[in-house]
Amino acid sequence: MNIIYIFLTVAAGYLLGSIPTAVWASKLFHGIDIRDHGSGNAGATNVIRVLGWKTGIPVLVIDVAKGWLAASLPVFFGLAGKNSSALINLQILNGIAAIIGHIYPVFAGFRGGKGVGCTVGTLLALNPFLTLSCVGVFLAMLFITGYVSVSSMSFGIAFPVLLFTVFDTPSVVFKIFSVLIAIVLIVTHRTNIRRLIRGEESKFLRKKKKLSDPEN
Repeated sequence: MNIIYIFLTVAAGYLLGSIPTAVWASKLFHGIDIRDHGSGNAGATNVIRVLGWKTGIPVLVIDVAKGWLAASLPVFFGLAGKNSSALINLQILNGIAAIIGHIYPVFAGFRGGKGVGCTVGTLLALNPFLTLSCVGVFLAMLFITGYVSVSSMSFGIAFPVLLFTVFDTPSVVFKIFSVLIAIVLIVTHRTNIRRLIRGEESKFLRKKKKLSDPEN
């Protein structure tokens, strides 16, 4: 494996993740910075809540695509053997770079989102069937609870559980990564957990609020 190519793909992964989709879309189409409204998070969920589905869904799709493309770069450039542990490990490295870029985007003052969409895209590149199974868990929890935060954490927890019990991978790094995903998603939602405990967490399926309205 060429170290220079690996470095370049990782750097490209970070830059892809740094594309602040939510920030640019809110400024371009609505003349606001989404980080100044709603939950203050530069992610698709906050965009949907504040600006509606027409802006939020494209933001979500692009965020997922960023993670998928970043994690697919080692495959496109043939940096390791097909389906090998080395290739999977490089995909994970690129995916992590993209997720870091999404959370700390160089193009938006290092104030980004929580990286959920970008993480989903990365996981789709690594194992689409496992990821879609976890998306099913996410949707089920969203239907049952109405909370995106609970659904996101359930997605994260389901991933290592399903990987270890139903699916398989030749990469030990992938197994470790799956556990880290669950931990990171819980840690990044710690403010949501506090709001859930206080009964102040906003449900996703509700009437869109005006920009002047305070966020719960």
